[in-house]
Amino acid sequence: MTSPPRLDARLRPRLPSPLREVHDERFARHGVRLLLKRDDLIHPDLPGNKWRKLTLNLEAAAGRTVLTFGGAYSNHLRATAAAGRLLGFPTVGVVRGDELAHRPLNPSLARCAADGMRLHFVDRTTYRAKTSPEVLEGLLGRFGDVVVVPEGGSNALAAQGCTALGRELAGEVDVAAVACGTGGTLAGLAAGLAAGQRALGVPVVGGGFLAEEVARLQHEAFGSRAGDWTLEERFTFGGYARTTPDLDAFAADFEERHGLPVERVYVAKLLFALTALAGEGAFAPGTRVAAVVTGAPDDALQESSVSR
Repeated sequence: MTSPPRLDARLRPRLPSPLREVHDERFARHGVRLLLKRDDLIHPDLPGNKWRKLTLNLEAAAGRTVLTFGGAYSNHLRATAAAGRLLGFPTVGVVRGDELAHRPLNPSLARCAADGMRLHFVDRTTYRAKTSPEVLEGLLGRFGDVVVVPEGGSNALAAQGCTALGRELAGEVDVAAVACGTGGTLAGLAAGLAAGQRALGVPVVGGGFLAEEVARLQHEAFGSRAGDWTLEERFTFGGYARTTPDLDAFAADFEERHGLPVERVYVAKLLFALTALAGEGAFAPGTRVAAVVTGAPDDALQESSVSR
């Protein structure tokens, strides 16, 4: 009996994702080269770090129902639902906010439902306790034989999947930077880079918890801290899915300069941070800095998410 084809064979992702240098005088005047790692081009339905974080998790699920968690505008829920549709396995999305159950679905959740995801809304207190044995047992009792993937897809398998991102950049750049929500991408990126390279994470949410979370994920995935990585936590702009006039103006200007649509929740904060750091002299002349573009904007969904 032959084994089923791997996910990459069935979904035909674009790997390795393109690495393209852009000329930006705000970097060039300091002798710094800016490159864009276009992970947003990996797959139209599972772009960027969503593909990398989900692949090993879905292979481990082996066609069983996948249950995962997210907010009302979660890119992770959308990617999981899309994978379920494309690969033919059931999905369940546990959504933060039981009040949403009695409202029309927003565009993000409507897309999840259209892709076949069963949506289960829980109150915010229950959602905060989603990793507790009591909540998990209740979900397993309700939905039966399911494979649980954590919020944002970040677990040991996700970190292992993201090491490929670091390997694709080995020898190409000096600093590889990525926006962080749950830490899984940074954990794997840093582990995959070669000696002498470093990873820089730019959190898009405050709270100061990500350093501990990235370290935990690396211990689970690799047995110890792996690679050279740091966090730059000054550029959350008020928290997840929040923006400011300054950030919007920066993103619009970057789009005009380089002809690249800029996703606001993650990528805009990353590019803003790198531009500010270059201006502060944080990168030595000659440094090659790669910004990992983890997703492209979806105007309808993005407008809703940043106005939450």
